[in-house]
Amino acid sequence: MHPGYPSQQPQQIDNNMTMSIVAIFLFWPLAIPAIMNASKVNPLLQQGDYAGAQAAATESKKWSKMALIIGLVLWAINIICCIIYFVIIGAAASSSV
Repeated sequence: MHPGYPSQQPQQIDNNMTMSIVAIFLFWPLAIPAIMNASKVNPLLQQGDYAGAQAAATESKKWSKMALIIGLVLWAINIICCIIYFVIIGAAASSSV
């Protein structure tokens, strides 16, 4: 440590692990690479590889967002299909009476 210079705190980088774990419940095929990249961030920070940690965090965030978006779209399509199905079944049941 040099006199006159403040000690520099290690950079904090969000590893996006929480978003990756949430994404696994919506669309697991894309959440797996998100979790793998999120798990690389802290070890890279401990080694002092801030650029590598930032790259892993960015990749984790990218995969998590894609998994969340695709998962939510698929859930929405599923709900719409169920609503349409029950409307058609309800219409068919009321017309046959």
